[in-house]
Amino acid sequence: MANGNKKSGLDFLKDWGGGLTSWTERWIPDALVIVWILTIVTFIMALLWGGVGLAGAVQAWGKGFWVLLQFAMQMCLIMMTGYIVACSPPLRWLLNGLSGWPNKERPWQAIMVMALFSMIIAWFNWGLSLIGSAMLALYIAKNNPKVDYRLLVASAYLGLGCTWHAGLSASAPLLVNTPDNFLIKGGYLTETISTTATIFSPFNLILLIIVLVVVTALMALMHPSEEKTFKVTPELMDRLKLYEAPPRPTSYSSFSDWANWWWGWNILIAAGGFWWLGSEVSKTGFAKAITLDNINLFFLILGILFHWRPWSFLKATEDAGKAVWGIVIQFPFYAGIFGLFKFTSLATVFTKAFVAVSSGSTFLLIVYWYSGLLNYLIPSGGSEWAVTAPYLLPAAKELGIAAHKTVLTYAWGDMLTDMIQPFWAIAMLAVAKLQFREIMGWLLLVFFVYFIITSVAFLIYPFV
Repeated sequence: MANGNKKSGLDFLKDWGGGLTSWTERWIPDALVIVWILTIVTFIMALLWGGVGLAGAVQAWGKGFWVLLQFAMQMCLIMMTGYIVACSPPLRWLLNGLSGWPNKERPWQAIMVMALFSMIIAWFNWGLSLIGSAMLALYIAKNNPKVDYRLLVASAYLGLGCTWHAGLSASAPLLVNTPDNFLIKGGYLTETISTTATIFSPFNLILLIIVLVVVTALMALMHPSEEKTFKVTPELMDRLKLYEAPPRPTSYSSFSDWANWWWGWNILIAAGGFWWLGSEVSKTGFAKAITLDNINLFFLILGILFHWRPWSFLKATEDAGKAVWGIVIQFPFYAGIFGLFKFTSLATVFTKAFVAVSSGSTFLLIVYWYSGLLNYLIPSGGSEWAVTAPYLLPAAKELGIAAHKTVLTYAWGDMLTDMIQPFWAIAMLAVAKLQFREIMGWLLLVFFVYFIITSVAFLIYPFV
């Protein structure tokens, strides 16, 4: 690592970022503890304003506890399928090739490639971006020794903070486009909302392009001079390991061994899956076919095909499973909170509160800020949407705001604080061998610029 005697202009941000990370690590407990705290807080609010007694609140909590099992499974599969595809040989070949694009004498080009890859791939699948970006960062670090490694890893995390909830694996927009989702069953929506009104709307796409251009340029401009660059030492390079598929045996001692490695199974399953998806698109149209289930099936089949052999696919799945345990155990408790809103009068109270503090012109901006603030405590976009939708959608209806605008505003708000929230960075940093405080300063500056751009956008959105 190269050390300069003079402090750079960004050192105060790094110190501030490190301080914020330290505060988070000291005062913000694990996500499971947070959902328990939120459950208790919501339970107390239900007793105060929900129009129920102790027994009624317990009944509401229990009735909601299992209503999000399907949604939880869908969230797990988004993470797992993205991880599986990122670990596949074709993706590793692609990432190694991309790492050779930047000029080794111009390290800012490596930052541009990393930032664009992270944000664009996150638009397609946030799980793929999370792991794939970490892998690309390692390839770039090996092939571009002059790049600042901390800035590189910060760039790899941008997809989770800037673009994912505006894309094809976005929890809220895909859920409302999925038939018979829990919001339709609960009476909060009367019909599905097409992705043409959310993900593929002109507003979303234009804002997405602006963010891509501005954030990428900002990251490139922040690359320090060579004497102040944090370079990967040989010792750190030795610790950076990528996922390795199990070696294929040279001979098979039994039918089961042969069957576990025969590539034909993967081809047959992939052909059937793509055939079914093609028929769905031809039957309903592309926009209506973009549902949580169909997106998950697409990436699942892609992972099966890219790993080529069953045993390689299974081992990648086993590795991916380590990343989803938090979703599995937390979602029932978020469903319990959902039950406290749905089966008491609490949702009505929150709806009236939002209507009281908002107007038709300010509601979306307030929702945007509120979603970003709440995301720091509930770092899962899907679980946060399950908690907030029961009162955000009725409030929007009362103020005459279209439901699709509320959904898209929530989606962008949920991303607002992701880049300064270490929860989803855990898997990436485990690969990169860094601590969140080491990349926080860079992300903090991006957060300020991103906050200004998007806040202006959602102040304008009601009039679009």
